Amino acid sequence: MQNGNGRHGNGTFTAQLSIKSPMPFQRDVYRRAVYQEPAPLGHSDNPFQEMMERFAEAAEIIALDEGVFTYLSRPARVHITSVPVAMDDGSLKVFEGYRVIHNEVLGPSKGGVRFAPDVNLDEVKALAAWMTWKCAVVGVPFGGAKGGIRCNPAEMSPGELERLTRRYTANLMDVFGPDKDIPAPDMNTNEQIMAWLLDTYSMHVRRTETAVVTGKPLALGGSLGRKEATGRGVMTTTLAAMERLGMRPADSTVAVQGFGNVGSIAAMLLHEQGCKIVAVSDVSGGYYNANGIDINAAMDYAAEHGRSLAGFDGAEEITNEELLELEVDILAPCAKENQITEHNAANIKAKIIAEGANGPTTTEADKILKDNGVLVIPDILANAGGVTVSYFEWVQNRHGYFWSMERVNRRLDRMMREGFDKVYDAGEKHDTPLRIAAYIIAIEKVAQALKLRGIYA
Repeated sequence: MQNGNGRHGNGTFTAQLSIKSPMPFQRDVYRRAVYQEPAPLGHSDNPFQEMMERFAEAAEIIALDEGVFTYLSRPARVHITSVPVAMDDGSLKVFEGYRVIHNEVLGPSKGGVRFAPDVNLDEVKALAAWMTWKCAVVGVPFGGAKGGIRCNPAEMSPGELERLTRRYTANLMDVFGPDKDIPAPDMNTNEQIMAWLLDTYSMHVRRTETAVVTGKPLALGGSLGRKEATGRGVMTTTLAAMERLGMRPADSTVAVQGFGNVGSIAAMLLHEQGCKIVAVSDVSGGYYNANGIDINAAMDYAAEHGRSLAGFDGAEEITNEELLELEVDILAPCAKENQITEHNAANIKAKIIAEGANGPTTTEADKILKDNGVLVIPDILANAGGVTVSYFEWVQNRHGYFWSMERVNRRLDRMMREGFDKVYDAGEKHDTPLRIAAYIIAIEKVAQALKLRGIYA
């Protein structure tokens, strides 16, 4: 029974939320949400502000309600934790760790944990928000989260990394959980890091809880196809874009920036589909061969040389910057944020950019690429294969029944293709680039779920 002030007998309050605003969207809503005070819009190297620029543009197109916009622009929770570690030399070192829960409207939050010396809160907030939109675009019933520890893993021993991981996990025991927040590997973390996280969590709850983390070793409940998933998603969405543009793989050349797990797998799978991979790169530089690079040989070489292509003799050396501006049909930036900017976007010659990395293209660069007719498959779609198979892994852990590689890949390909088709059609409907179309789909889905759930007070 509801009383006169809208409250029910149990003290809860149900509000009829409106997704659409009756008034035109005001850009000062964006400024208040990001800066908490009036501030000029424009290019920024801050990844959170870059994300918010795109979010605001999509919100304006669909006339998103101001209150819903403000709600979705802020993380639900931000956790900052000091992580003390006893180092091998007997000293005590304290690292700063983060876990940002952006949104949980569609389900438990999901996102990786990265170890890097330049990890910062704005970066983690942006990555958490991207996870929310990424899950919504491909239909994964998770919210968005991200974590990180500011450290240099290259300078730490396996024992130090294990103690770092275990203490970080212990500090966030109230945050993590298979029905609450589910971490995964990210930059400079791997299956072993996830195994330590799983073990630490399980020791605290006094039971083995495999579903608390994804990206685990197969022996601990990991999923077949998880390692290849992000690169496979890049391949699947690229092929879908090529079909829309009438391009044939056998006639297409590809350059891949970044030769880690995502870039190398994307290159290998595109090569298997008939594309000619003419350039790849990693931190050591770029490598170009107009006749095509032997990707299997490059992967073997990197595996034998500390995951580095330095000294690879199957191609001539170029710079990472030169790779981005090569005369190719497809460019796949699979390295770090802000690689394509207003300074080099006009020199991009590719017809399709498939963003295997998070945030590789700045807002100002997007405008230039749009004017030049470049089709950009945005990160929140192109690299969503990883979280999709992470969802599959979580489902398998909850059921205690595991799928074949063929089933994993078939379901991944279907979800990625359906996601691309929805985004492409939305782009045509709203006459926007695919990035804004992807945001529109994601925002509408999350906002609709928020409207149906209501606001609890």
